[in-house]
Amino acid sequence: MIRAWISRAADQTQAELETLDESDFAGQDVVLKLHYSCLNYKDALALTHTAPIARKYPMVHGIDAVGEVIESNSAQWPVGTVCQVNDWGLGETHWGGLAERASVPAQWISPIPEGRSARWAAALGTAGYTAALCVMALQDHPVKPEDGPVLVTGVSGGVGTVACLLLQHLGYEVVGLTGSIDATGEPVSESAAKHFERLQLGSTHLIHRESMSRAGKPLQKEQFAAVVDSVGSHTLVNACAQTKYGGVVAACGLAQGMDFQGSVAPFILRGITLRGINCVYRSHAERDRAWGMLAQALGEYDLDFMIKEVRLAQALESARQVLANQLQGRVVVNCA
Repeated sequence: MIRAWISRAADQTQAELETLDESDFAGQDVVLKLHYSCLNYKDALALTHTAPIARKYPMVHGIDAVGEVIESNSAQWPVGTVCQVNDWGLGETHWGGLAERASVPAQWISPIPEGRSARWAAALGTAGYTAALCVMALQDHPVKPEDGPVLVTGVSGGVGTVACLLLQHLGYEVVGLTGSIDATGEPVSESAAKHFERLQLGSTHLIHRESMSRAGKPLQKEQFAAVVDSVGSHTLVNACAQTKYGGVVAACGLAQGMDFQGSVAPFILRGITLRGINCVYRSHAERDRAWGMLAQALGEYDLDFMIKEVRLAQALESARQVLANQLQGRVVVNCA
């Protein structure tokens, strides 16, 4: 019998941890015995039924899955291989990774970089992979370290944290936007202090999110050569208004909201570029480049400061903490 976080209908108030039959996890090329999953913001919304993430029911939640192949009809992924699946509709249109098993098409699977563990891969997951895609967009624009500081929003969360680490590794000056500091710039909790201590060992300066979370002028003082935004809404609008001439904004999230009540002024008067970063169906070439960047920048133990590991049964409780902004970094879910 296999445990899994599942929702049976859209009108539930929350997902439930149920025991399912092994036969429920069949029908695809590869079956994985899951070692780890993780809690992304989207997973937290799905588990608590705060937003309609699942597109069909019943649905096992979790957009990341890391584990060992135990059944396979694919020569590329033989039994015993430890590998990962990031997004591809997991937890939305296909049963996901917050379970003890996953059954997936072979073409969705990605290797774990050589020399890195399953736990390392789960600690990054879709959040880390998305952060890498954002940094790739900045490099391809191109934005160079000497062009000026890069704003990263939501640096308490997974995407923002990993984006900071990658940019620091590449030599960029980083300005981090967060709600986990007070008006004087001090962390609001002990866990936030530990989190930001590691980030500030690099070249990250922190500012409070209130400075950008409300409606502002269409054009504001040019401050940033580029932006990595996981927040959306007014924050994204203000980030665009403060981006330097010819800069680029990589937008990948909506923690503040989906709305964009902005102006065309930054685009037609300063020539900035807004790049949408969708991680769901990216090619394997792009995924391999992103994971290669992560492996080059982040060693096996470089992520320990940002990881909270929980058991599968604790996923719902942790999801509520994520939505309440009570956790920094990444929640790794041990599925074993």
